[in-house]
Amino acid sequence: MTVTLSLQDLSIRTIVPLLLPYLPYALVFVIVTSYAKTWYRLRQFHGPWFASISYLWVAAVAVSGRMNFKYTEINRKYGKLQLLYSYWSSNFIRSPLARIGPNTLITDDPDIVRHMSSARSPYTRSGWYEGVRVDPYEDNVMSTMDVAAHDKIRAKMAGGYAGKENPDLEAEIDEQIASFISLIHRRYLSKGATLRPMDFGQKAQYFTLDVITKIAYGKEFGFVANDEDVHEYIKTTEETVPFLAFLTMVPWANSFFNKSWVRELVGPSPKDKHGVGKLMGVAKEVVGERFGSDKKEKLDMLGAFVRNGLSQRRIESEVLFQIIAGSDTTATGLRATILYLITAPRVMEKLRAEIDAAEAAGIISNPIQNAEAKGLPFLQACIKEGLRIHPPFTGLVMKKVPPSGDTIKGQYVPGNTSIGHNTWSIQRNEVYGEDPEIYRPERWIDADSETVVQMERTLELVFGYGRWGCLGKSIAYMELNKFFVELIRRFDIELVDPTNPWKCTNFNLFFMDHMLLRIAEREPKQSPKK
Repeated sequence: MTVTLSLQDLSIRTIVPLLLPYLPYALVFVIVTSYAKTWYRLRQFHGPWFASISYLWVAAVAVSGRMNFKYTEINRKYGKLQLLYSYWSSNFIRSPLARIGPNTLITDDPDIVRHMSSARSPYTRSGWYEGVRVDPYEDNVMSTMDVAAHDKIRAKMAGGYAGKENPDLEAEIDEQIASFISLIHRRYLSKGATLRPMDFGQKAQYFTLDVITKIAYGKEFGFVANDEDVHEYIKTTEETVPFLAFLTMVPWANSFFNKSWVRELVGPSPKDKHGVGKLMGVAKEVVGERFGSDKKEKLDMLGAFVRNGLSQRRIESEVLFQIIAGSDTTATGLRATILYLITAPRVMEKLRAEIDAAEAAGIISNPIQNAEAKGLPFLQACIKEGLRIHPPFTGLVMKKVPPSGDTIKGQYVPGNTSIGHNTWSIQRNEVYGEDPEIYRPERWIDADSETVVQMERTLELVFGYGRWGCLGKSIAYMELNKFFVELIRRFDIELVDPTNPWKCTNFNLFFMDHMLLRIAEREPKQSPKK
């Protein structure tokens, strides 16, 4: 018997049983087609296969604590060390780009970074920047996406960071260095068999936190004086920053957590007793003193922001971000450079000899002034080499290719592709010579003038480039210029356990602790025997 169905007989009830056996095949077809389309868009760029179709690979890297090493491995394996065939030129070329996501490339080529970040570049910020909104309800200068709005805010903040409106900036840094030296004498000075180890990883950040709060708000928060994590700042950042690193790399996660109803449900509040909310409350209190009928006017960074027309709410967000950007990165510069100095006795001996000679000749003060430190060539070489071999910030700060696309060193990159900076790998570029993995400050002195210029241009990428460059660069250098001289002229410094120098993880920023040092009064200089 033959059964026929008319259109009137068709309904959901009759159609579903007929189609149900084909549903798994349809689902597989949709998934495969979607993944194939995702892979196809950037098919000419090589990288881990799973990364080309899913953000799970890059999410795993973001929370690994080894971002800097993993991305460098990718660039070396799939980027400039792999020969790719260029069909339109019929030549083999070296690719400076590797693929780490469905719509994400990474580069360790300094020329490409400068190309994307120059003042007149058509590239814009990618969604990566939205993930660094520490205050989830208000943008900061780092998370502002609109180029014109960013430039306007940056212009209003530049004077405060440059120290033009804070005539006591250098003296205030000297004050915090003196406080740090006092802490060593009070609690961490070893002598003979008496060991009083200092966790320099932790204390270096206490110092940089007091510096930024002093020069920014007119009063240090007292991390060094109290020898404790005031407001649980370090604890909070170590809990928060890995999550922010995850959001910067996974667009759908960032989009979800930025939805207003999600923020209202799980977001922090200035009334919280712990976490980011507590820090928001501290920022609100500090900034609130500069507004209202009882407002305080000071010649400091915060005062400059107010005078240049930033709103109270915007300044609160900048304060929260500023504490992270202004302390963690400089602290890493101090920690890493000290580690390389004390594990390279030859270098430490040369640096100390330069400081001693300058002191004997009366060309440096006590405390040393920034201008005097700039005149010590080996000191400058040691600082540059420290920043080069261990860049303090390794976030990918991804830029977005203009909608029309771009041809980069012979390879066409589709519009709206995100391209990240591999800062760690960039600072191991061949411009530095054949031994870029070695801490060798002499490379900055022995190289010819043309090579030094290229090295300088490459090193400056540690602080960003062009309109996206770090506002606090000059302050960071001033801290580094002073800190090393004042410690090295006074103390002998050693690692307590050379086999385990520190605990170090990387989530865009570095977390460093258990860096135990033995610090003793410096042995008197011996007169040469006759």
